[in-house]
Amino acid sequence: MLPTETPSDQHPDLDLYATEDLVRAFTADQLHAAAVVHAAAEPLARAVDAAVPRLAQGGRLIYAGAGTSGRLGILDSVELFPTFGWPKDRSLALIAGGKPALFEAVEGAEDNKEQGAADLRLLQPTAHDVVIALAASGGTPYVLGVLEAAQATGALTIGIANNPDAPITSAAAIGITLATGSETISGSTRLKAGTAQKIALNTLSSSIMVRLHKVYGNLMVDVLPTNAKLFRRAIALTVRASGADEAAAKAVLEQCRYHVKTAIVALRLKTDVGAAKAALDRAGGSVRQALGEAKK
Repeated sequence: MLPTETPSDQHPDLDLYATEDLVRAFTADQLHAAAVVHAAAEPLARAVDAAVPRLAQGGRLIYAGAGTSGRLGILDSVELFPTFGWPKDRSLALIAGGKPALFEAVEGAEDNKEQGAADLRLLQPTAHDVVIALAASGGTPYVLGVLEAAQATGALTIGIANNPDAPITSAAAIGITLATGSETISGSTRLKAGTAQKIALNTLSSSIMVRLHKVYGNLMVDVLPTNAKLFRRAIALTVRASGADEAAAKAVLEQCRYHVKTAIVALRLKTDVGAAKAALDRAGGSVRQALGEAKK
C-alpha cells in the first residue's frame, strides 16, 4: 500500500478518544504537515526560480488535480487576482470531472488519462506556461495525462505528490515530494496530505509573486480593491509605504484608479501619477527599483 493509504499505527483506537484528545490527534498531524513542507524548501525554491522567467514573458500558471488536490489548485488559482493583481486569464485550473467536481465527487474522472491530456490541450499551452500537477497518491491518471500533454509543448512542469518516488514527481521537470505518510483517519488524504499541499501551493505561488514584484517589502502592493475592505486596505498600504497621511494617499489613489504601486511611487518621488507609472514600467513593475532603492 502507498504510505498515504496505509493505516496509521499511532491512533488505532481513535474512535474511543475523549474529545480533546481526538482534536489534539488531528492538530498534531497538521503540525507534521507543515514540517514536511518546510523540509521541501529546496525543490520549492527551484520551482520558483524556474517558473519566474517564463511567467515574466507572458506565461500562465495552470494547476491540475483531482478531488481534494484539484480543489486546492483551483483555490490557489482564484486567489492570485485579488491578492496580487495577477490576471485571471493567466491563472487557470483543471480538475478531473470539470466544474461539477467542485461540489461532488465525479466517479471515475480521475482515472481518465486521455481526458487530462485533452483538457490541457484545450488551453493551448506554450513553452512560457507553468503547469503545476497535484496528486496525493502521485499516480492519478488524469494528472499524468495533463503532465504528458504539457511536456509535449515545452511548458515547465512541476509535480507535487505525497508519496516518495511517485510517477507525477518523476515525470515532471521539477518534482516536490511532501511525504506526509499515513493519515489519522486511514486513507483520508483531505487531512494532512491536503494541508501539506495547501501550504506548498501558498508558498510556491506567493514566492513567485514576490519575485515578479507584486510585493514591496512585505506589503501586497498589487492588491486590486474589489470591495470596501480592500479599498481600506489599499489606503492603509499606501500610507504605510509612502509615509503620507490618509487624505493624501486617498487623493493620489483616486487619480490612479487605486493602483497602490503607482500611488506609492508618486507620493515618495513627489511626482504625478503619469510619471510614477512610467517609472514603474521602466523598472519592470518593481517599486523598489522605481524608487532607486538598493536591494538589501
